[in-house]
Amino acid sequence: MAPKVTLVFDWRSAFQRLEGAYSPATMRSYYADVEAFENWCVENRIREPFPSEVATVCAFLEEQGRIRAPSTVRRRLYAIRKAHRLLRLPDPTYDEEINLTFRRVRLSKPVRPKQAKGLTRDYLDRFLASEPDTPWGLRNCAMLSLGYELLTRRSELVALTDADLEERDDGTLRVLIRRSKADPFGEGRIAFTSRETADRVREWIKWRGAQIDWLFCPIYQSKPIDRSLETTAVKRVVKNAAKRLDLDPDDIDAFSGHSMRVGAAQDLLTRGFDTAAIMRAGGWKSVNVLARYLEKAEHNVWA
Repeated sequence: MAPKVTLVFDWRSAFQRLEGAYSPATMRSYYADVEAFENWCVENRIREPFPSEVATVCAFLEEQGRIRAPSTVRRRLYAIRKAHRLLRLPDPTYDEEINLTFRRVRLSKPVRPKQAKGLTRDYLDRFLASEPDTPWGLRNCAMLSLGYELLTRRSELVALTDADLEERDDGTLRVLIRRSKADPFGEGRIAFTSRETADRVREWIKWRGAQIDWLFCPIYQSKPIDRSLETTAVKRVVKNAAKRLDLDPDDIDAFSGHSMRVGAAQDLLTRGFDTAAIMRAGGWKSVNVLARYLEKAEHNVWA
């Protein structure tokens, strides 16, 4: 039986200092990744994970590289780096041996990031038509239509409240997307809807009632529940719509909660908008990430 690690440096207490400065999802990843390193140290009879030796971190990365994607290995490396910084310990992760080890991990598994299938306008119209005439269908139509036109991430979509919507004289909506993955300090971005989408949102709010602040909420026994939807609900709405259309199983699997954002970006490209305009519309900071979204649309542009 492996000896129990006696922590001289309590990294969990140190990570509590990050609460409120990082998103809950980022915090969950930090804890999971450092725990993976800690457990590995226990299994390999390394008495204390912190401070770490360069050779220890290299061995951990090499083993992780055999069973994990390079992106996961990189994330765990960053978590180990953050732990050392929070504990104010000498950081081994910038050593050149660490860099070489991670390069070997990447070269051993040359993989492209998995891309969600784009929920383009054609799919959107079919998805909307497939939704049943129920409170759930009412909500889902508003979600799908709004998520597509605002190019939102699923976390941005479920975080919207009624206060983020502003009625315009032409019947459309001005929407403030307050915080996103690329906007951790909440500067926000402004987006606008069509009148058709605004009508769907208003119809949903009329059914939901004014007593709930969250724009989209769960429904239980045909009654709205006063809390926001989970991000996984967006994925379920998209996939369930794809299943109702009896699409190819591979296509159904490729759709995700990110598909509305991907599909809207692809549609903007085929309509002639340049990269800078699409980046502004969707709040992208990296042209490299956007480029992956647009790859499948480029064939239609240049065909």
